[in-house]
Amino acid sequence: MHIILMAGGMGTRFWPRSRKNSPKQLLNLVGDKTMIRMTYERVKGLTDDKNILIITNQELKEAIHQQIPEIPLKNIIAEPFGKNTAPCIGLAAAIVRKRASMEEPMVILPADHLIKEVDIFQDIIRTGVEYARQNDALITLGITPAYPETGYGYIQRGEAVATLNNRTVYKVKTFAEKPNLEAAQLFLQSGDFLWNSGMFIWKVGTIWKEFVTHQPEMAEGFEEIYQSIDSNRFEETVLDVYMRVKSISIDYAIMEVAQSVYIIEADFKWNDVGSWEAAYAISEKDEQQNAITAQNQVVIDSKNNLIYAPKKLVALIDVENLAVVETEDAILICKKDSSQRVKEVIDDLKQRNLEEYL
Repeated sequence: MHIILMAGGMGTRFWPRSRKNSPKQLLNLVGDKTMIRMTYERVKGLTDDKNILIITNQELKEAIHQQIPEIPLKNIIAEPFGKNTAPCIGLAAAIVRKRASMEEPMVILPADHLIKEVDIFQDIIRTGVEYARQNDALITLGITPAYPETGYGYIQRGEAVATLNNRTVYKVKTFAEKPNLEAAQLFLQSGDFLWNSGMFIWKVGTIWKEFVTHQPEMAEGFEEIYQSIDSNRFEETVLDVYMRVKSISIDYAIMEVAQSVYIIEADFKWNDVGSWEAAYAISEKDEQQNAITAQNQVVIDSKNNLIYAPKKLVALIDVENLAVVETEDAILICKKDSSQRVKEVIDDLKQRNLEEYL
């Protein structure tokens, strides 16, 4: 199999730690290793290093290579600019088609998720690859929901179509956008809805045919890229195609309109670590449920706070549910449950041309 790690995002919700040259996937949000290094170590053993591709941007290419020197530099592919996941996946499919064949299984994974139960994860990936080899199927992994989360999309599973390695493959019934709390509670009660993980498995030829059917203009561009691979026209062709193709997710472009879409329930512990609140949820905490990254902090009558300030002393008195994040040039203080709004800070900085803080 070929494994594709999507590592082009900027991780703006982790500002001020996350910046253009050090986005979320290059941060050690959990433990000592960066998110992308943890992702690589999770897939290691599923396939040879030469069959792992990382799709990123030009600014991050060298930093990623330093993080994962095991991956050949030619396998770290720079997009000229981000156009969401559909063009990223089409670019990867063209490369795998050239280096392998239309029958090669592709495993598409975000580079910045947290999954601790590696054995279960690898078992599910192998199951999905086995089903994809035998069928023209678009397979997604659905996470067993632990609570009525309103920040994730959901997928409703339909009838069971196969059992492989003691795991069931289901037909996808419908996709659901991020729900309100009442809808999320109904999803959880039904037992049929799973969190949309953004992880996919299929053969190159299967996804290629779906692009031709549902996104023919994009498919023409991917064909141009395929023809240019291993020539001196490759980077120029990718740039030209990316200038023309629309920015769209693989869910909207293909998954929600295709017919042969299936889901495997992933029962490992998973977190997309999408905000400082999510980082707090998976961090070690003291008796007052404070997650503190350094020992020299002063916390008085305060609880349920996140403090990231490795170089400065922070003193909290009689406060709750805050995220306090300090870097050399910026400090973020917000309610933990408002940490999704950090993107608004980025928008404000851009409007005021304060590029040095991005």
